[in-house]
Amino acid sequence: MRPRPSAGCSSSSFRLTRSKTSMFMASCHPWFARVAVVRLLRHRQPTERNGPGRTSLCAGWTAVVLWEDAAVSQATLDRARAGDAHAFRELTDPYRRELQLHCYRILGSLTDAEDMLQETLIAAWLGLDNFAGRASLRTWLYRIATNRCLNALRDAGRRRPPEPVPPFDPPEPTRRGEATWLQPYPDTLPEQIVDSAPGPEARYHTKEAIELAFVAGLQHLPPRQAATLVLRDVLGYSTAEVAAMLGTSSTAIKGALQRARASLDQHRQAIDPERTPLPGSPQERDLTQRFADAFTTDDIDGIITLLTDDAWLAMPPAPHEYHGPAAIAAFLRASATWRGRRRVRLIPTRANTQPAFGCYLTEADKPTAHPTGLLVLTLSDDRIRAITRFLDDDLPRRFGLPETIG
Repeated sequence: MRPRPSAGCSSSSFRLTRSKTSMFMASCHPWFARVAVVRLLRHRQPTERNGPGRTSLCAGWTAVVLWEDAAVSQATLDRARAGDAHAFRELTDPYRRELQLHCYRILGSLTDAEDMLQETLIAAWLGLDNFAGRASLRTWLYRIATNRCLNALRDAGRRRPPEPVPPFDPPEPTRRGEATWLQPYPDTLPEQIVDSAPGPEARYHTKEAIELAFVAGLQHLPPRQAATLVLRDVLGYSTAEVAAMLGTSSTAIKGALQRARASLDQHRQAIDPERTPLPGSPQERDLTQRFADAFTTDDIDGIITLLTDDAWLAMPPAPHEYHGPAAIAAFLRASATWRGRRRVRLIPTRANTQPAFGCYLTEADKPTAHPTGLLVLTLSDDRIRAITRFLDDDLPRRFGLPETIG
């Protein structure tokens, strides 16, 4: 992923001088600086034109400055353009978390979203001279982030993680899932967004557009359709604004949006908000505690009594999915038999606005438990509609959970 200037933009504005690079890196958090160094080492000299189908970072902007961002001032912008990395962060920090969430919705992966956030900030830093204020800084950043995500998917295709080999012989799954790259999103990150209210054109509430079923449904759409729906129906940009951000016509956006809505309704397991217990409510706490008690004691019958008749069990990045209490019970019994005397421990957290648990597993007859992934519950009334067990040992750490528990 490299900054690509459009025809008519000065290629020199995309070259990062040694002094400017140093100031930028010095002001970054260590994790950002490490990734930025890798990205910049891959940066090539810009070409005259973009590759086929790419939307440039600066095409269509004029010298008219319309300040729509409270965080933007001409003085701060001038300092950032002069190479002041602290000023650049002052401009972009208010949008960092919402841009990461935007990338996560399109990509479905927390890991990929973190990479694309950093790609976006680097591209904005390199191309800041081309921001002329025709739209707000926030809109300009969303344009870069969206096209970075689309370019990443176009360049590499959808990166599927390696399919894990089960340590035991599992029952035949009901189906094999396609979006095995799906990862959960910590609730603590959206809470850091300064202004999460969508625009007037939005069709989805903020909470609904973070739920696991919604993000999973987006992964079944062609990338440009998913981006169109997120920009239009989640963030509330107008059709004309979305067309400008994606470098296409309003007619094309309307057609893509119509197809995206129909496809999302088909693939998404819609959640009735009226039937979902409120976060932190006594009903939610009671149901999740009963599940945790049954799960950690291998009380399979106890787990099954908590499920709806159409419940699903999924385990990304494994493609195995089980539908219905009988199929889920068969898998859980096979898993419990394989574990033997080792015990599962759970630590409560929240992901995608839903109750979740960090999963830990002890060694036989030893009290210390090590992380084995994250488990997210989808609730409906007083029952559990879906159990999604993410088989990634690093997820508990990324949710701020301990490395081990005694």
